[in-house]
This record gives sequence, C-alpha cells and structure tokens, in this order.
Amino acid sequence: MIWYPYQQLKTMKAPYEIVDANGVYLYTKDQKMIDSVSSWWSVIHGYKHPVINQAIISQVEKFSHVMLGGLTHEPARKLSEKLSSWLPGDLDYCFFSDSGSVAVEVALKMALQYYMNRGDEKRTMILALEHAYHGDTFKTMEAGDDEDYHFVLKAYGASPYVVHIPTEIAALEKAFEKYHDRLNCVLVEPLLQGAGGMRMYDVSFLKKARELCDKYGVLLIFDEVATGFGRTGNRFVADLVLPDILVLGKALTGGYIGHAVTVANRKVFEGFYDDVPEHALMHGPTFMGNALACSAALASIELFETQNYMEKIRKIELVTRREIEGFTDPRIREVRIMGGCVCIEVYDPEVLKGYQEYAYKRGVFSRPFLNYLYAMVPYVIREEELVQVLQCMKDWFAK
Repeated sequence: MIWYPYQQLKTMKAPYEIVDANGVYLYTKDQKMIDSVSSWWSVIHGYKHPVINQAIISQVEKFSHVMLGGLTHEPARKLSEKLSSWLPGDLDYCFFSDSGSVAVEVALKMALQYYMNRGDEKRTMILALEHAYHGDTFKTMEAGDDEDYHFVLKAYGASPYVVHIPTEIAALEKAFEKYHDRLNCVLVEPLLQGAGGMRMYDVSFLKKARELCDKYGVLLIFDEVATGFGRTGNRFVADLVLPDILVLGKALTGGYIGHAVTVANRKVFEGFYDDVPEHALMHGPTFMGNALACSAALASIELFETQNYMEKIRKIELVTRREIEGFTDPRIREVRIMGGCVCIEVYDPEVLKGYQEYAYKRGVFSRPFLNYLYAMVPYVIREEELVQVLQCMKDWFAK
C-alpha cells in the first residue's frame, strides 16, 4: 500500500484519485476542480503545459539521466549558466539535488564546511526562525521549529547547534551579541514562512540580518524553495536582499519533476576551490542534475521570463485583495495576503474541519492544515477561476 505523507493511515480519509490534469484543473472520475495549492506550491504554469511537455519529450528521446560524477551534459550546463545569469549578484555556483529538503541540507553543510576549510571549527551553530520549516530530513528538522512536523526530535532533546528567534530585529541583534563567534549561518524562509503557518514579515528584518552577517562574518542563507519564482510578489526575495547561499526547488521545474539547486556566491565557492582534496564538498545525490528535470526547468524559466509572469502575480494579488482583504468573521484571527499567497488563520482548527470536502463539491481542491486555510494558485489562473477559489473560502464561513 502507499504510505501517504502527514497522515495517520489508520484513520485517514481516502484521498481523491486523479485521472487527468490540465491547466489549473485536476480531474477525478466524477469531478473537475481547480488546484488552489498548485501541488504543494510548485505547479506555477498549470498542468500539461505544451512547452514543458515538449522539452521533456525532446530530452527523453536523447537520454533521461546520467550521473554527474565523472560525466556531464548540456541540460545541466545550460541550467547552471541560466541561473548564474538570471539570479542577482554573484550567485553563480549551482549544486543540484533532488528535493528542497536535501538542497537545504547541502546549504547547511556548505556553511559548516566553509569555516572548517578555513580552520575555524568553533562555528557550529545555526541561527534560524521560530515557526521555521525547511524540510523533513534530519538537519532541516533540527533547523525547523514546528513540533507538529518534527516532534520525533524530542527523542534527542534540545539541540545545542540551533537557536530560534522571532522575526524581530531586537531578537536578531541580541542573538548576534550572544552567539556571533559561534554562528556559521543565518537560515531563513525570506518574507513568507510557509508550512509554519503562512507567516509574513517585513524586509527590514532581512536587511538587518544581512548587515549583521557582514559585520560578524556569518553566512546568510535564503531558503526560497517555497518563496522563489514570484510567490511573495518578488521574483526572488534575493532580489531585495542578497544572501550568500540561495536554495530553490518546487517551482524550479514548474512542478513537473522533483529537483532543487543550492546556489552559492563566489566567496563560498572559493572556500572549497583548492588543491587540498579534503576541502571538496563531499556530497552527491544520485539524481542531481537529472537531464529531464533540467530541461523542464529551462522551459519553465523561459515561460516565466517571456510570458510576463510578474504581471500575472501582481494581478493575482490585486484580485485577491479586492475579493478577500478585510473579510472578517468572529472565528478568524487574521487574513494575510502577499503576492501569490493568501491565508486565513482561524483561532480553532475545528473550524476548518470538513472544508476540503466542501471545496471539492464546489470544484476546488484545497488542503487546509492546522489553523490555516490558504491558497497558492497556479499563475496561469484566470480571474473568474481565482474568484471561484476565494469565494469558496469566504462562503465556508457563511454557511
């Protein structure tokens, strides 16, 4: 049987079986529904996009995968070159992997080894955020801060290697005062914390983090697995504040194939580029630089660039604010909107019980979690389809 994620299998409701998908729609045998969460925030171009389909078909006729150990190929090279030219600053050095969680692991390993290669083995600590989520592998769980996902780590007790702070400048300054000579990195989901509750915060926090990292010689890592490719209303938050290491995933391939990249700046890369064999980054996922994934990513980026996706995202935010900003109900704690994300946080999670089935019957696929009812729609959604999603969310509170 399939072991499904984030579910108690003994009591779970049977999942909807998808038999087809096209544009923003998922199809079961008896229903057509708008995917309001873009398959965990990744399918930004919708399903069955002809440009990405063709890119994959063309590549699969040559080869689907070869390892990057001792071999290389054009799709990986072209994607690395494209990202190097497309990303801000000197974020030029691309280490590919097969999931966002692994890509964050790579970033944390880079940060630790960067200082070890310089002979500094005291910098073993990570400064991260409260309510952080960076994936479900072990180091990313340790860097995360959400017991709903990572309670298994209670078996180990509190980590001496990670400090969590709120998104407040005073807390940031205090942490640097106390730990600056032991920190190797500051790790954040910039502006928008996804699985931790769609929490949104101001760019001034990131600017101060950059300033303090520069002052004390600490690396700044942006986990833009969820926020990258326009989700916050910015192409990348890294366009606003430049990190030392940037992590991308999810929408990198348009949601077609699992793939991710950890992109380092020149300073970090040169910390490994040496005649000393032990200074190499000893990491190598089997499917890193997968040719099909790289081909899909190149087609996805081309669509993002040539089809004016930032304007599409601005329209999504404008319509969302028009339809839902100021919407209130005694059960609602807060409504939050940023770029291509809207979240209704309720006081009691019981309020959202049954919403998924309610939305299904109204032609919308949704997956609320904990206290959060949210939408992160594909960017190709039409206005009337977006209004349908938002109206469904509002109508739940009026029924």
